[in-house]
Amino acid sequence: MTESVRPGADDTSAALANARAAAKATRDRESERILAGIGLVLLATACFATLDTASKFSTASVPILMAVWFRYAFQAVATTAVLLPLHGTRLLQTRHPRYHLLRGALLLASTVLAFLSLRYMPLAEFTSILLIAPLVVTLLAATTLKEQVSPLRWSLVAGGFIGTLVILRPGGAAFSWAIVLPLCLVLTNAWFQVLTSKLARTEDPLTMHFYTGWVGALLSALALPFVWTALPSWHWWALLCLIGFMGTVGHFLLILAYQRAPASTLTPYIYAQIAFAMVGGWLMFSHVPDRFSLIGMALIAVCGAAGAWLTVRERRVPIEPAES
Repeated sequence: MTESVRPGADDTSAALANARAAAKATRDRESERILAGIGLVLLATACFATLDTASKFSTASVPILMAVWFRYAFQAVATTAVLLPLHGTRLLQTRHPRYHLLRGALLLASTVLAFLSLRYMPLAEFTSILLIAPLVVTLLAATTLKEQVSPLRWSLVAGGFIGTLVILRPGGAAFSWAIVLPLCLVLTNAWFQVLTSKLARTEDPLTMHFYTGWVGALLSALALPFVWTALPSWHWWALLCLIGFMGTVGHFLLILAYQRAPASTLTPYIYAQIAFAMVGGWLMFSHVPDRFSLIGMALIAVCGAAGAWLTVRERRVPIEPAES
């Protein structure tokens, strides 16, 4: 009897061991996917910081609306060339064409404001102020969408705005009319985020990316006859290509990241863009933020990352990084 029971016990032990091994393998694969997602988000934010650095540099000789058109035209053509052969007409299918038009127009307005802001502001400070957009989304949700906002969320919003005031220092020597530009940019970007969260419930992210590029390219092309100018050398064309390339690659990396890991896991890493912007500002423009600016940036990063994390946890949609 004892010998007849042992094979069954051994089979059970082997099955449990196999189940544990399979579960461990699944956890390992999931961990690898999450780490890959984090790595892709960091690469995306580095691309967006490079995009903003190049955009700031371009404002010295390239008309802003011309640079904006080139940035969107590059994205639209590259996206079409890569995605249309892979997905066919499915890429064009949408239930909300008007929302795509409005979303593209909001992002185009944000881009124009970003170029104007970068002409007058240091790179790191600009990026930090732009990254309060998720906190403004909370404010809009409470005031216009009548959503319930917890005391914790309100405290994070307050902390982010205090950090912004520390950077801007109203009444100080660093304060000027140009401060209005990134604040308007934050508002347009926040509405862009709200509309993105609405569309993400029914639309494919690749379709959203496709229409965003083409709406921006076509609308900005309307101004092209009035702003087109011959550039002094090929270096400026190369810079425009870098702007378009970094914007396009950054968005693709972001899509790949959100396919591999939850938005709630990845969102806090978006705030690494502030660090990348500081490096870009130091290398290209020899600008190092002062002590008060660093304190304000840290406050925005902590409050913004926590607020964005709560947003994606509740809505289960990603927050877009700051990019022009």
